[in-house]
Amino acid sequence: MNGSEFCYPEGKGLKACKTKPIGDWNKADALEQLEKNKKRLFELQDMLYAQGKYALLVILQGMDTSGKDSAIKHVMTGLNPQGIRVTGFKSPTVTELKHDYMWRTDRELPSKGEIGIFNRSYYEDVLIVRVHELVPGHDMNDREFWKMRFRQIRHKEEYLLENQIIPMKFFLNISKEEQTSRLLKRIDDPSKNWKFDISDMKERAYWPDYITAYEDCFEHTSTKQAPWYIVPADKKWYARLVISELMIKQLEELKLSYPKISDEQKKNLQNCRAVLLQEQEERNLG
Repeated sequence: MNGSEFCYPEGKGLKACKTKPIGDWNKADALEQLEKNKKRLFELQDMLYAQGKYALLVILQGMDTSGKDSAIKHVMTGLNPQGIRVTGFKSPTVTELKHDYMWRTDRELPSKGEIGIFNRSYYEDVLIVRVHELVPGHDMNDREFWKMRFRQIRHKEEYLLENQIIPMKFFLNISKEEQTSRLLKRIDDPSKNWKFDISDMKERAYWPDYITAYEDCFEHTSTKQAPWYIVPADKKWYARLVISELMIKQLEELKLSYPKISDEQKKNLQNCRAVLLQEQEERNLG
């Protein structure tokens, strides 16, 4: 996987994007590779944290039941919790709507050395906010208003990149048929009943409106520096594999390394080592 096969195809829409696995992957092979990827992600995260120069911002968007929560659970397992920050965003509250729309997400951006994960993000303000007309005093059919927000988001991501915060944007692309199956499982399996929310059914009725909003968003905010990756998500095991592969690729491109120390620091280390070895020898003799 080099990533380009998942980049949003400008001008073609989501109908040109797959929801089922690409290539010859099967579940067993994908799960085996995912375990290897988790180990590599741990190594890269350790260097990211130690170096403290960059931060990675993973943005997960998708329709209800597309697997955002489970992707976080299964891909990030094994990483150092001290270097991970996970934040979920839902429809803006009354208080949040009184602020500029970046306010609630700006407060949760990862620090240098961290991997930040946004389960939904500032993109909700051009998606659910648009579909449900949640901006008081604005005509939600005014295309210039949305073009303004798209421009602001592009500039925001340019700002993040210039400050060594690397955004990675994943859309978990699930078919409506697969969403039907997952919703039925939540109803039929008592252990999954708690996951079912009647609002999921209400949102499902807006499927065409969300597709339109997502496509408009991708057309205006998928850039060379911060592309939208459209991840086939009808099979959760495949979506998790893709996310882990692309995260590894991005982190490796940063040429991460452990901090190098000065000659003076090396000398101090050797002096400390000599003292500790002396103490160890004295204990053994005693």
